[in-house]
Amino acid sequence: MSHDLSGRKIAILATDGFEQSELTEPKRALEQAGATTHVISPKSGRIRGWQHTDWGDEVAVDVALEQARPEDYDGLVLPGGQINPDKLRMEPKAVAFVRDFFEAGKPVGAICHGPWMLVEADVVRGRKVTSWPSVKTDLRNAGAEWVDQEVVVDQGLVTSRKPDDIPAFNAKLIEEFAEGRHEGQRRSA
Repeated sequence: MSHDLSGRKIAILATDGFEQSELTEPKRALEQAGATTHVISPKSGRIRGWQHTDWGDEVAVDVALEQARPEDYDGLVLPGGQINPDKLRMEPKAVAFVRDFFEAGKPVGAICHGPWMLVEADVVRGRKVTSWPSVKTDLRNAGAEWVDQEVVVDQGLVTSRKPDDIPAFNAKLIEEFAEGRHEGQRRSA
């Protein structure tokens, strides 16, 4: 990968029910590019992934959401899975955590059902995005322009549709995180 993320800290916000590959593969790619990643969750200890049609592996939580500070991170990843973002969007601190990244102009990546968090944080109005098809109407109702593409980048916001899109998602995440803050990200918050 052509972008060095050495010295960058990336938050990965998740809870039980995250789509396993949508957390583990971006985490691995970011770390291989030199970033430090922290899994942040309302739960402490470990959270359990979802692998296609059944429960998957557990992942250690590095920082409890209660102690996490957006200002300590250079970017944010929102994995999908149907259960994970649905639980997180009911957590006011999780929604505020997401919104803070947009207000600071920091890059954010969301895949599959992860954009539900963007809807809940009210940060997609006027933005071009993609997601799992069932989230399309929610995104449009929140003011986004939804497109069916492998990966979409809009002023530091990276979105993808599904696990098959992870290679393209990872490449754009690394590119946007290497670029740093995006003024257009801040204006949309």
